Amino acid sequence: MYDWANSAFATTVMAGFFPVFFKQFCCPGTDAVTSTARLGFANSFSGIIIAVCAPLLGAIADRGSAKKKFLTFFLLMGVVMTSALSLVSLGQWQLGIVIYIMATLGFSGGNIFYDSLLPLVASEKNTDFVSALGFSLGYLGGGILFSVNVLMILKPHVFGFTDASHAVRWSFLSVGIWWFIFSIPVLLFVKEPRLEIKKTAANIVREGFGQLRSTFSEIRHLKVIFLFLIAYWLYMDGVDTIIRMAVDYGMSIGFKPKDLLLALLITQFVGFPAAIGFGYLGGKIGTKKAIFIAIFVYLFISVWGAFMKNTREFYILAIIIGLVQGGIQALSRSFYTRIIPVDRAAEYFGFYNMIGKFSIVLGPVLIGSVALISQAMGLESHIASRISISAVSLLFILGGLLFSFVDEEKGKREVQCLIEIQ
Repeated sequence: MYDWANSAFATTVMAGFFPVFFKQFCCPGTDAVTSTARLGFANSFSGIIIAVCAPLLGAIADRGSAKKKFLTFFLLMGVVMTSALSLVSLGQWQLGIVIYIMATLGFSGGNIFYDSLLPLVASEKNTDFVSALGFSLGYLGGGILFSVNVLMILKPHVFGFTDASHAVRWSFLSVGIWWFIFSIPVLLFVKEPRLEIKKTAANIVREGFGQLRSTFSEIRHLKVIFLFLIAYWLYMDGVDTIIRMAVDYGMSIGFKPKDLLLALLITQFVGFPAAIGFGYLGGKIGTKKAIFIAIFVYLFISVWGAFMKNTREFYILAIIIGLVQGGIQALSRSFYTRIIPVDRAAEYFGFYNMIGKFSIVLGPVLIGSVALISQAMGLESHIASRISISAVSLLFILGGLLFSFVDEEKGKREVQCLIEIQ
C-alpha cells in the first residue's frame, strides 16, 4: 500500500503535472530549451543530495532498528512539500524548484527505508512476486488519482476551479493527502525487529558511520554487487530520465499537454498488469533474462522517441513503456535483494538507492546539455530536443553490457563467504 500511496507523487507530480506547470506557469515566456534545462538540473540536484546521504542513513537505520522511523520522517517531508506546491504563484520558478526538490527528497528518501523492508515481508522464493505486486499496485493507485487529476485539469469548472492552473495546484494538494492516508498501513502493520539492547542516538550514529566505512570496503570486494550497482546506475538512469522528462520532451517538440497527460495515464494502467506479468516472467525465465528484455525495449524506445512525428506514435510509445517500466524496477529490486546480506538490508539498500538517485543525475544533465549545445550550434529548438533524447540510448547500451557480466549465484557465494569470515 505504500507503493499505492507514494506513486501518486511519481505520476501526478514528477512525470505528469509539474513539468507542464513549471514550463507554462512557473516559466511563462521562457523558451522550451531553457525551461527543460532548469527542470533537468533540478532533478539532478535532488538526486545528488539524496545519493550522498542514502548510505549513511541506511547504516544508521540498521544499527538503530529505525527503518520505519526514517520512513515516517521522509514521507511526512514529502507530503508537506508536495502540498506546498499548491502555494506557488505565476512566474515563481525559483520557489517552485525549491519546493519540488524538497518534495522529491521526501519521496526518494522514504524509498530507501521502504525498499529495505522487503526482506522482512517476503521469502527469497516470493521476492520477485511481492516486489512486482508493490509496483503494480503503485501503477494502479497512482493511475486512479492521476485520472481524477486529469479530469480536474480538463474540466476545471465542473470541480469548482476557476481555470486549469487552479486545478493543477489543487491536484498537488490531493497528492499530499493521498500519500499520507495510504501510508498508514505500512506504519501500523509492518513489524520491524526491535533491538535487544537499548542504544543512545549518539551510539547509533557513531556505529552507523563505522558500519558505512566497513560496507564501502566490503562492496569493493563483493565484485558481483559492485558490478550490478554500476550496471543498475547506467540503465536505470535512462529509465528515470524517460519517466521524468517525457512530458517535457513532448511539449518541446510541439505536442499538446493534454495529449501527453493522456499518454502518461495509458502508461499507468498498462503498467498495473504488466508489472505483475513481469514478476511472473522473472520466475519462469529467470530474473536476469527478464531485466535484459526490459533494457532492450528501453533502448528501442530511446531511439524511436527521437523520430516521433504525431501523438499516435506517442500513445504507442506510452503502451510499450507501460509494459516494461514496472518490470525493470521491480525485478532490479528483487534481484538485488537476493545478493545482499538480509540482516543489513537498509544499509545495502542505502547504496542501492544512492545509485538509484545518481541515476537521475546523468540523464537529465545529458538531455539538457545536448539540447543547449545543439541549439547553440544553430539548430531549431524542436530538432535540438530530438537529438538530446536519443543520447539516452547510450545509457542502456552501457548498462546492459555491464549487466551481462553479473552472476547471481557467484554473488550469493561471495556474501556467504563474507558472513562466514565475520
